[in-house]
Amino acid sequence: MKICLTPNVHGVGGMVSFQARLAAGLSARGIEVSYVLRDTDYDSALIIGGTRDLPGLWRARRRGVRSVQRLNGMNWIHRVRRTGLRHFLRAEYGNWILAIIRARLVDEIVYQSEFSRRWWERVRGPTGVPNRVIYNGVDLAVFTPDGAHSRPTDCYRVLLVEGTIGGGYEGGLETAIALVERLNHSYSQSLRLPVELMVVGRVTDGLREAWMHRAKIPLQFAGAMPRERIPEIDRSAHLLFSADVNSACPNSVIEALACGLPVVAFDTGALAELVAGSCGRVVPYGGDPWKLDPPDVPALADAAVEILREQPRFRAAARARAVDAFGVGEMVDDYVKVLKR
Repeated sequence: MKICLTPNVHGVGGMVSFQARLAAGLSARGIEVSYVLRDTDYDSALIIGGTRDLPGLWRARRRGVRSVQRLNGMNWIHRVRRTGLRHFLRAEYGNWILAIIRARLVDEIVYQSEFSRRWWERVRGPTGVPNRVIYNGVDLAVFTPDGAHSRPTDCYRVLLVEGTIGGGYEGGLETAIALVERLNHSYSQSLRLPVELMVVGRVTDGLREAWMHRAKIPLQFAGAMPRERIPEIDRSAHLLFSADVNSACPNSVIEALACGLPVVAFDTGALAELVAGSCGRVVPYGGDPWKLDPPDVPALADAAVEILREQPRFRAAARARAVDAFGVGEMVDDYVKVLKR
């Protein structure tokens, strides 16, 4: 069997890590992988988000190739905040491509979460093809609590991991800083240790310099990290704050859980599906997240304090949650079943 994996070019968020993990899993199962729809020797195609090669996808369907689309969410920040005309047009075009493929050019749809499925069906309506949810997966032997790390003992470290902080997503950084400021101001006696924030991801020089001057907390900007260093970074923290609003299935969350790092987040997107039980806490947003209303930082801080005070319980539960639900082997098996039908 041979499967074509198309790169994500019009979807929401980066999917390089997903494609690499799936390709490695397929190869380990003796399944060949192609990346070009123009090839004619593959048996099925997985459209990761969207593709510019709509004619190639149409021709593959004419040849009887089974086509499956993997969807997360839609571009939406550009409709709430000014992100520039170029970004606005690109985001709208991306949504149009995703919707065209979903409605007309695939045999089945895989959503990254129940939230993602509800969102698409609410905005674009149901389709006439089968669909199901497959959560993202991680290599539990790589993303593990065991291994090199430098978790500080003289302070608590809150971690924020995003691919890029900008383009309308600066609010997540602002909330993270407000969270740590509140922890240091209102809970200093009960926590007994200061709290610092480490930010991993691409941040513009201007945004970084502005917050280094404004923030009243210990603040580190670690920059973009190679993916192989993420397990070490996750193990070096006490808590991950998932800042993305209305995210379909953020890899940073399941990677953190696999490393035994508890998660605190607002109840938007798929976070309540992922952060279940005592692996972290998800709290009400406190306003309308679709309008990017100011969030309820005090409620977030209350939840963070509980996690910081009970690290052993939450860390064990985080790892257990990942082992139960987010193993990459199970994810690959589920995709193989869908693509073989």
